[in-house]
Amino acid sequence: MRDIAEKLGVSIKTVSGALNGSAVRMSAETRSRILTLADELGYKPNIVARGMRQGVLPVVGLVAEGLITLPFATEIVRSLDNACRMHGLLVVATNVGATRSAADGVADAQRFLPTAIVYATSYHRVVTLDETVRQSVRLFLNCSETSGKVPAIVPDEQQAGAEIVAHCFARGRRRIAFLNLPGLVAGTLREAGFRNAHAAHGVAVTEDWLLPATRGARYTEYAVSLVRQHVDALVSALPRPDTILCGNDRVALEVYGALRANGVRIPDDIAVVSFDNQTDIARRLDPPLTTMALPHREIGRRAAEVITGTGPALQPLQRIPFRLIERDSV
Repeated sequence: MRDIAEKLGVSIKTVSGALNGSAVRMSAETRSRILTLADELGYKPNIVARGMRQGVLPVVGLVAEGLITLPFATEIVRSLDNACRMHGLLVVATNVGATRSAADGVADAQRFLPTAIVYATSYHRVVTLDETVRQSVRLFLNCSETSGKVPAIVPDEQQAGAEIVAHCFARGRRRIAFLNLPGLVAGTLREAGFRNAHAAHGVAVTEDWLLPATRGARYTEYAVSLVRQHVDALVSALPRPDTILCGNDRVALEVYGALRANGVRIPDDIAVVSFDNQTDIARRLDPPLTTMALPHREIGRRAAEVITGTGPALQPLQRIPFRLIERDSV
């Protein structure tokens, strides 16, 4: 700064104001000359020193509960990071889970003197944090906190359930079975949307066709699958469903195999639709799968708006809609 001040004949205070973007009074020409010369000299701000002086660094601390281990869920991280970089912020992530608590993750994030700490999960959940830990979190992503005292941005699961059913109705389908995800927030809300769409269109729900995709109280990808036995029973029913709605694309993959084993054509005999849009599955199925895309990118982008104060005011619980991806399975 001293070199620039001497060369341009201005004060060090003026140079500091231009480099730090502060409100020090100077002409636009002077500011431009300072920034140009700083760039020529290879000036880089010392963000650590600035953070020690101001008490915060241009960093967003991301406490990720399993998020960075699932390929499709990492879209939240990518989107958050890309949007924050546009405002001069870096995202620093720390993973928590079976061996590391939320308190450990928040403590790690705090070491970077972050502008904000956000807490995110790999799938839609309701989490419970100790009050001292919760008070350090600015925003929850893909989850909400039990107390409801911290704003959260979550996927609109109920909208997704209603919209995919309405899409099937619009294509002339009326008999829809649902192989849902037991014990998950997403499954409960998607079923509510499923029922709402039936009621709105005056179509009765066939209760016997609402079935769990896996055995046990809670769905995991490692739980024992019930898909084959359910599909065998459904195709034998009279009347049988003309559509099977799957709790996610992994379930849909199994449904495709079970239908083919029963000699059923997709979509000629039975259509298949789903949730999530895991593109490595949905696009590669034959025929490609119609599914509701999780709004992970929008969640990350909206979070960056909240952190940087560049978007509309945030609701206490903001639900981001899914997007219908139409392919050839209906």
